[in-house]
Amino acid sequence: MRIMLDTNVLISMFLFPSVKMNELKTILCEHHHIFLCTYVVDELKDVINRKFPSKKYELEQFLSFFPFTLLYTPEYINRAEYPSMRDDFDIPVLASAILEDVDLLISGDKDFSSVDVEKPEILTPSEFLNIYSTGKSQ
Repeated sequence: MRIMLDTNVLISMFLFPSVKMNELKTILCEHHHIFLCTYVVDELKDVINRKFPSKKYELEQFLSFFPFTLLYTPEYINRAEYPSMRDDFDIPVLASAILEDVDLLISGDKDFSSVDVEKPEILTPSEFLNIYSTGKSQ
């Protein structure tokens, strides 16, 4: 399955590697094709630079070993072509997922839970694990 991750999921995997986040990372890396859009990677780097500047090198290491395909996020997005969202900063993530035809977007951002799109399916990390965790049908 083609799965795109939102910034908040990557931050949790990188900075707060709980049992749940480690399981998510393992399942994604072993069974799915992971995609990150340029907007998410830029946002991730910006957050780390602002809030955790001592972690910049570790972030580069994390990204260099994390198996993902980088997707281009267009600079201009006609917001009228996409479902409305409370936070305009989320639209580039949704647009990238739709334009690149990913199957699933994983985000912990509550604003994505109210988005009405046929594809991609949008799940939180917990919802994804409830469906796809080891031992459950895939």
